[in-house]
Order: sequence, then C-alpha cells, then structure tokens
Amino acid sequence: MLTRLSFWKKGELYNKDSMRNLFSSRDRTKDFTNFNFIYRRWREAPMSDSSNFINTDFAKIKKLEEKPHKYEQELQRTRNLQERLRALVTVIRNITEELYLEPLLWRIMDEVKRILKADRCTVFLLDEEKKELWSKVAHGIEGYEIRFPLSKGIAGYVAKTGEVLNISNCYQDPRFNPEIDRKTGYHTRNILCVPMRNKLGEVVGVFQVLNKLDGAFTDDDVEMLLLISTIAASQIENAQLYEEQRKTFNSLIETLASTIDARDPLTAGHSRRIMLYADEIAKLANFSIEEREILRTAALLHDIGKIGVRESILTKKSKLTPSEYEHIKSHVVYTRAILKKIHFSWKFRQVPQIASSHHEKMNGSGYPEGLKGDAIPVGGRILAIADLFDALTSKRHYADRMKFEKVVQILEQGADLEYDAELIEAFKRIPLDRLVLILEDENSQHLSQDDLHFLSHYTLNDLVQTLQNSNFPKDQLFVQTFMKYYFRQY
Repeated sequence: MLTRLSFWKKGELYNKDSMRNLFSSRDRTKDFTNFNFIYRRWREAPMSDSSNFINTDFAKIKKLEEKPHKYEQELQRTRNLQERLRALVTVIRNITEELYLEPLLWRIMDEVKRILKADRCTVFLLDEEKKELWSKVAHGIEGYEIRFPLSKGIAGYVAKTGEVLNISNCYQDPRFNPEIDRKTGYHTRNILCVPMRNKLGEVVGVFQVLNKLDGAFTDDDVEMLLLISTIAASQIENAQLYEEQRKTFNSLIETLASTIDARDPLTAGHSRRIMLYADEIAKLANFSIEEREILRTAALLHDIGKIGVRESILTKKSKLTPSEYEHIKSHVVYTRAILKKIHFSWKFRQVPQIASSHHEKMNGSGYPEGLKGDAIPVGGRILAIADLFDALTSKRHYADRMKFEKVVQILEQGADLEYDAELIEAFKRIPLDRLVLILEDENSQHLSQDDLHFLSHYTLNDLVQTLQNSNFPKDQLFVQTFMKYYFRQY
C-alpha cells in the first residue's frame, strides 16, 4: 500500500512518529533521509521563501523520485541477462548430448526459436564444393532438402560476406528472395541472419531466424544468436565428422555383405534388403536413431557366417536334404564367432548377439540356442521377420516369388508362435511405396514415380485386409499397381 502513496504523502507519514514503523528498513536510507530533510525545510520555510525553496531543491526532489525507476530498470536488465545465461546453458547441455546431425540441427533450431521468441528458424550449412547453402531441416517445410546458390537471398548474402543482417522489413530489402513465401503462403516480416564460423573463423553455415513474435529483433538477440552459432558450429562439425565415419563404416560392411551374397546370384542384395526391411520395422516400432543404426549394422552382417558354408550346398538348385540343412544352419554359429572377433565400440557391442539370433523362434523351436520369447534380442526378432519376408518374396533356385496371399497367410500363422506378433503388426504399417522400393531395390530405375506416390497412400495392412476380405474387390487400383511390381510385369 505504501508504495502507491505520493512522494509528499510519504513524507508526512514518515514525520509522524506513530507511522514511521510502517516503512521498511530499505526506505530508511540515505535517500529517505534526504527526502526528510527537504520535507522539513519546506514545512519550516516562511511562505515568502516557498518559491525560492522550490526553485533551489526541485531538481533534487525529481532526482530522488527517478531513482526507484532507474533501480527497477537495472533490476529488469539483470533478470533478462540471467534468463539468457540460463537459456545458453540449456542450449549447451542439449546440443552436446546429440551426435547425429539431423536431430542435432532440430534441437538447435528449437532452442533458438524459443530463446529469441521467433516463429521459425533454419540452420543452413555451406556446401563449399557446389557453392550452395543446404538444409534438410527447417520449420514450416519439414521433409524436404533445401538447396540454393550463395548468390541468392539473405542467407546467401550473409554466407558470402560474413555480415550480420537484422532486417525489420524484408520486402523493402532487395536482397530478400520472396520465392519461398510465394510457394508456401508464409509471410516473412523480419529476419535475423548471422554467419556460423568454425574454429578457423571460416563461414561454414548460416542461422536464419524469422518473424520475432513481439516486434523486431534486438541487439541482445543478435548477441545471443552469435553466441549460439559459435557453440553450434563446433558441435555441427563433430556431427558431420561422425556422419562421414559412419558412411565409411557402413559402405565397408555393405560391400562385405554384398560380396558374401554374390556367392549365389539369386541371393544378391539379400543382406541389404534385410537391412531395409528391419529399419522400416524399427522405425514403425519407434526405435531411436541409435537403436536403428545398431540394427542396420547387425542386419548387413547377419549372414557373414555363410563364408563357412560349402558352396555346393549354398547354391544347390533343388531342395536341401536334412543333413545339408543342418550344415547350412551352422552359418549363424560362424556369424557369431566372426563378429565377436571384431572390435565394436561400446554402443555396437550387441551386434554379434543380434546378428546371430535371426533364426531363433518365439516358441523356442529356433536355432542355434533355442531361445524363447523375450530371451531373444528384440533386434533378432525383427531380423527374423525381415529374413522370413525376404525368403518368401524372393526368387529361389527351385521356385519363383510366392503368391502374395500365401506370404500373408504364413506371416499371420507365424505371429506369436514363431515370430513377435507386435513387430509383425508394426511391419504391416509399412507404406506400399516403401515395400515396392525394397522388393525391387536392384531394379529401382524401372519404377514409376507416379505409381510410388499413389502407393504411398496405402500400407501393407490395407493390402492384407483387401486380399483376405471377400467383400473388398481384388481389382482395386492400388492392388493392381502393387502386384504389377511384385510379379515384375513392367
């Protein structure tokens, strides 16, 4: 209540002994003592001296009245600084936990958008060889890779010059490229764009933040974004290096897997298809990026033990005898033995176990260990489904592709008895365009993009229900389109 009283009313109360204790100890300061001195002079001064008193001490009174306002401003600035420091610590903690480039960029963009109170953010990376800026992640246009030359737009200008641009009205700046606004229907009001530099001071990318929610971007926003860009540049560089190492490692094991598959021309591409099927199942089952990477590695290497299988049995054109079948089953034992000799990082330590368990069954009837239910690694359960599906849908020495109705029947019968029912249900959610792309991985040049786009609106489950339900016409266009590629009638 006292804070709402006028300057002079406070003075009157303070000079009454009975009221003085109402004031806080902070009010009993040098400022209030000065106030009291001025107040007493005013009360004791003769009327004739009043105007002189006001003239001589009014400036001092005004100065005292302004002090609380100045203190409040300083306090607010301190609070803002503390808030930004906390935000910066959060950014550092969040982005240093992420190794993979794409999720790292999303984390950075979300943090920038939150801290700067902006509508959108994009991190563009520099492709030095092509002299382009590119990004796979951007608020508002998710799922597409953006590429444009350095000569284009605000971001291109910042990448070329290394300047910071804080533009309050984009459409009045000739460097602004309104093409994306026209395509998306978005309206860009203002832009803050800063260069991202590596440890050598070279520009390696650009931060572009759009549409401040409460007005224009401030100098504090510029300073904060420059700080974040410095931190982000180092982490992005680490993520890019890690991605290059992963690509090298993956290409090595994919080459090894294809070399093993090539021993039998009819199984060429088998390990790669298993990897693609397994990754789709894992994605639909909400596996993390890291878990999917481990699974992909195990999938590519799951048949490496076939090195120890006699070629005469591996390429036999007729059905295997019981003894030959027992011999070929030994490949999973060889797989585990070979993979255990490879030095995998701590993260990939499960690869040998996952790769060698793809013939285990949920009811314990599988091999090599007869594991049952949850004792089978979940990655191994996924590989088992992928391996079964590829075996049923691939041409063999003794048979062509099985009729798809029969494939579905075998999958349904195996659920829970031999294969994980929940993972089979996840597999059924695969879009048909993805299924065709994997089935015809080695013939992708013959696939129609229009057909793939059409099939992307349907899932394997839609196909299964149509084939199993007599009320659904089997000549539906999506069924015909899928079967055209399944039986290679193109």
